[in-house]
Amino acid sequence: MKTINVSISELEFNKFGLQSNNLSFSDLLDIISRELSKQRLKDSLKFAEKFRLSEMTPDEITMEVKAVRKNAKNHH
Repeated sequence: MKTINVSISELEFNKFGLQSNNLSFSDLLDIISRELSKQRLKDSLKFAEKFRLSEMTPDEITMEVKAVRKNAKNHH
């Protein structure tokens, strides 16, 4: 097994809720993946608010999805 050292700030250490200075690689990947997922969700929510997508009704969403699928079929 190989060991690598990664330096992070105290702020990052606390932000990610780390409890130990030693992590397995899979644990580090899980932590990073969770943080990236949170960032993507925040970005998606900002996008939805910017383009008022969050105000769409379920019926409007369904109609929009059907239109996109129909358009995609017509271009193949």
